[in-house]
Amino acid sequence: MLRSSLLRASKPASVLSHGSRAGPTCVYAGERQQRRAAHAISNPTLANIEKRWEAMPPQEQAELWMQLRDRMKNAWPEMTLQEKKAAYWIAFGPHGPRALPPPGETQKIVLYTLAGLGVALGLMWAARSVARPPPSTMNKEWQEATNEYLKAQRVEPISGLSSADYVGKGQVQSKPKAP
Repeated sequence: MLRSSLLRASKPASVLSHGSRAGPTCVYAGERQQRRAAHAISNPTLANIEKRWEAMPPQEQAELWMQLRDRMKNAWPEMTLQEKKAAYWIAFGPHGPRALPPPGETQKIVLYTLAGLGVALGLMWAARSVARPPPSTMNKEWQEATNEYLKAQRVEPISGLSSADYVGKGQVQSKPKAP
């Protein structure tokens, strides 16, 4: 923006035209303003655009969108109903990232998720079946003996296991030892 304004300021005005009522306008040598005449887009071009859009080549999609964009820059009452519908559908229709998922996709996701969970459970079961047994300290009797030892040693006398008003399980977290 700054660069273009500096370039304009450095060029001398070659022609001053008095062609409009708005006053003289400065036209620089080599510069031309190009305006596109926005004319109505033909109905065959816009017919069934909802069905044809995905099959159209990207270049043709871009050209049609640019034509519609140029038409939308003018007064909207001048646009035909077909153009308004096509512009809305191209901008907000269910295509591209807003396309509906293909049929059967939800079932496929559920099946693959369940298959993944089944494989994970199978691997966990296989790992547990070949694992060593739990250590000898992981039974209720050993952990109760640990509680008695901690009480005898007066560990945490203020708020812990050795306090007078302690209510809790202490170190006990396992099932009783199997016979």
